[in-house]
Amino acid sequence: MSRSGILAAGNWIVDHVKLIDEFPKEDALVSITSESDSNGGGPYNVLKNLARLGAPFPLSGAGLVGEDADGTAILADCDALGIDRSRIERTPEAPTSYTDVMTVSSSGRRTFFHQRGANSRFDGSGIDFAQTGAKFFYLGYLLLLDSLDELQPGGNTLAADLLERAGAAGCKTAVDLVSAQSGKFREVVAPALPHVDYLFVNEYEAGSLLDDDLEVCNRDELLEAAERIRSMGVRELVIIHRPDGAVVSGDGVRLWQGSIIMPEDRIAGAVGAGDAFAAGMLLGLHEEQAVEDCLRQAVCCAALCLTDPTTSGGMSSVDDALALADEFGFLD
Repeated sequence: MSRSGILAAGNWIVDHVKLIDEFPKEDALVSITSESDSNGGGPYNVLKNLARLGAPFPLSGAGLVGEDADGTAILADCDALGIDRSRIERTPEAPTSYTDVMTVSSSGRRTFFHQRGANSRFDGSGIDFAQTGAKFFYLGYLLLLDSLDELQPGGNTLAADLLERAGAAGCKTAVDLVSAQSGKFREVVAPALPHVDYLFVNEYEAGSLLDDDLEVCNRDELLEAAERIRSMGVRELVIIHRPDGAVVSGDGVRLWQGSIIMPEDRIAGAVGAGDAFAAGMLLGLHEEQAVEDCLRQAVCCAALCLTDPTTSGGMSSVDDALALADEFGFLD
């Protein structure tokens, strides 16, 4: 089978963003001055970004949403974007996963109240990879998918089984994590790594996986961390991204790419930048571009995301993203 396209599965979330004048103490009341909704969750964000970037291949999603207004909104958004949502199922037993994001207008600081909802019940059992035709299978976020994260007898997880099925069917697999403060970080993630071709992590997630502090480290130390993670079983590339740039480690590949030097007045928010980075990288990998070109494109897409306070509101064409490099340049 000649495969094409990206099938993305996992967290489908609606972010309910509320602007408040200050964060209250317990038992106190503050006013909501404005509110809006936006997309959230790895597969939702990545697919929406790819659609807006103009990905020239099929996009499809898999997951579980509730029989509620948020679930209906997600399906309608997929239809509007041309994303095949036939594998996004609905359940009456749990609400669509959502996050109430409380943003203080004076400081921009955000506090998150998350309802795990239907995502916690998604186990991927309904995905028949022989019928998808997708070239890439993306799964996100591990550590925020209760059923897939659950440890099975013998120490494996359902996520590892799902990724193994995808690889056996001929899909390249890509995985993203969430920055969970979980004592089971390595226990949940490690079983999946031998079935992962491309792993996306930030510096916090990489440190949690290695039981090491990478919050302050230079690029050589970050590359060493990527190599250590790859030795845990990742088959092709480990990609670690952080605000000032990203590293990639693989066979014969050891790369650093600085971020775009974005002016402060062009930055509206950083939410979703990691998923925009992943979308840019996956777009290049799917089209079999050189890894260094994929990485450059990824940091450009992350910078484009910064221009809007929502997860995907700033995304437009890939040409617009790449133009930021010519306009502002890269950090060393």
